[in-house]
Amino acid sequence: MSKWEKLIRDILLADKNLRFEQLAAALTKMGYVMHRPGSGGSHYTFRKPGCPPITIPRHTPIKKVYIEIVRDIVQDYLEQEDRT
Repeated sequence: MSKWEKLIRDILLADKNLRFEQLAAALTKMGYVMHRPGSGGSHYTFRKPGCPPITIPRHTPIKKVYIEIVRDIVQDYLEQEDRT
């Protein structure tokens, strides 16, 4: 199983041990662009054309709600890949 497959599995299982860097890597691989906060804040915004922006705070641990948001995006991404 590749690193990508393990990451996707952990996200789909909403693993509470996921880190910000892992969620950011998954979103980036799916075409999102990370925008850093301008004033030294901790909330990073991920944008992708045609999709609503996602804001995730860079905190440890990541709250479950943010993992669930990324999980929903991953599920949609996998469904789109299956269609093509």
